[in-house]
Amino acid sequence: MSSYRRGKLQVLDLRKKHHEFWSIWADAEDGDCLAETPDEQQVVKVLPRYALRQRLKVVADLWLMYGLNEKQACFLQWAHQRKGSIQFCCMEMKIWALPVFVTGEVLNVFHLEYIEELELNMLIWDLLKLLQLAPYLGQMRNLRKLFLAYIFKIVFMIGNRTTDREEKCVRNFISQFSKLNCFQHLSMNGMYFLRDRLKQVLGCLMTPLETLSIPYCSISQSDLNYFSGCPKLFQLKHLDMKGVRLKTLDLMPLRVLLENVADTLQSLDLKGCRMRDSHLTVLIPALSKCSQLANVSFYDNDFSMHNLRNLLQHTANWSKMNVEQYPAPLECYDELGYISTERFTQLCAEQVDRLRAIRQPKYIFATNMCPRCEERCVYGQEFRLCRCQQR
Repeated sequence: MSSYRRGKLQVLDLRKKHHEFWSIWADAEDGDCLAETPDEQQVVKVLPRYALRQRLKVVADLWLMYGLNEKQACFLQWAHQRKGSIQFCCMEMKIWALPVFVTGEVLNVFHLEYIEELELNMLIWDLLKLLQLAPYLGQMRNLRKLFLAYIFKIVFMIGNRTTDREEKCVRNFISQFSKLNCFQHLSMNGMYFLRDRLKQVLGCLMTPLETLSIPYCSISQSDLNYFSGCPKLFQLKHLDMKGVRLKTLDLMPLRVLLENVADTLQSLDLKGCRMRDSHLTVLIPALSKCSQLANVSFYDNDFSMHNLRNLLQHTANWSKMNVEQYPAPLECYDELGYISTERFTQLCAEQVDRLRAIRQPKYIFATNMCPRCEERCVYGQEFRLCRCQQR
């Protein structure tokens, strides 16, 4: 009789999202990618039975922020003491602003092949510290979603050239993506080293992406050019480029990408890209084909009333739209860049009337940050003036 039939505890599930504290199942053979059916999501997925015989499995999702609290520290100490006799698994792990050596100790406790979602919000790390975790990333062969945020630049400079040391660090880290067999969602927030290296990152991927998020990253024209012909991007559902400065770039490659993903793209974030009318004119033909879009954001770009009207007229097929955000027209500002309340109210009301004639989503028209009070004026589902305009 198996240990399962004798009633021995095989799995202790500590995840909050499960209604049951623990669950028991019979062993199953492991594949290259972990199963994703609804029934299989209710149990912990397993390694080959020969590796797990007579071992208890403890499953916990972790969110560690700005240090370890008492319970977390006790759990990790207990786990370190028993890792030889107990298998510790974590499918969703979030680590914010922990020292790199503590992060390494956390990762050493768990079987890395079980991690499906990893979020590292470093804040205090530099590229060398990130490199110390590269070997761990390469072992997460079932990782589906990775979020990285904020890496400080180390000054390895000779004149205006990046030194070989920094280049080696970047190449070593990027190479780990080639070991991820189930990867679908990549978010790299504020990663300074991405410029001129997006081709390397995307070229290393083994599977097509559903999400590409590169907010507040600096990219070059060569990076953008790669978008138009990269097959790993042709199944995108979510594209987030907020804060990526596109002002000086030719957006034709982005237009080609949007045309390639017109049947799959569900969300598009281009706010804060400082685009002008000429950029929007390039993108409108592609945007008009993206019939699956449900969420878009364009504010903090410099568009005229005419071009915003043109955008709305060419996107009448956005029937699945839920939330859309637009910049207030350029005509709302005076020559010094300050908002005119009267023009703002009038022109945004006109745009809302046009929008309501097409569809009934949630919508927002917002100004740029006021240079005096650093607040926005908002017109849409709510109406709010910045503090300057309220006086």
